[in-house]
Amino acid sequence: MIDTILFDMDGLLVDSEPLWKRAEKEVFGNLGLKLTDELLRQVMGFRLNEVVAHWYAYQNWPDPNFAKTEEDIITCMIAMLHEEAVALPGVIESLAFCREKGYKIALASSSSMRLIEVVVNKLNINTYFDLLYSAESEPYGKPHPGIFISAAKLLGSAQSECLVVEDSINGVIAAKAAKMKCVAVPELEKQDDPRFAIADYQLTSMEAFIDCIQQVE
Repeated sequence: MIDTILFDMDGLLVDSEPLWKRAEKEVFGNLGLKLTDELLRQVMGFRLNEVVAHWYAYQNWPDPNFAKTEEDIITCMIAMLHEEAVALPGVIESLAFCREKGYKIALASSSSMRLIEVVVNKLNINTYFDLLYSAESEPYGKPHPGIFISAAKLLGSAQSECLVVEDSINGVIAAKAAKMKCVAVPELEKQDDPRFAIADYQLTSMEAFIDCIQQVE
């Protein structure tokens, strides 16, 4: 029986993926990298330190300072989130439904806690969550299951009683590796990606989430 729901953030609750692409194109562009949208999809669900390491391995730049590069991206993201962050369709209704039904609810994101706090405050959704948890607290990011296992422990929930809601394939892999049920809500361009078949349910948007969770119940 599901009593706990773990939500990803970027691309699922908030339309932040276009902002991430802009921030990464700007910061890495200043370092000499030309990153396309298709290339940037490779790092969806990664922690920021893993993103920086990934692109450095892809194309080295002179005098690397990974910490500064991460900070530059975070600074850019904070500014854009304050100005432009909006909840994706169906998100507020889904969170309110889960709260009304008495589920334990966590936000478990690869983003830093600084960005998580910006988003939940900007969208005014912080009261829906029992826990805000960042993969920056974990030794490994998604697709490693650690973030979801730790979030479940902090909530006092058994892994078998958790449902993860994710938009990235790395997040879905992490959820299934944690032996949790998973709802995948891929971005439009990824709806036909066969790798999402490992999810227990696949939705076209969060607007369908309430009907889905009622079936799970």
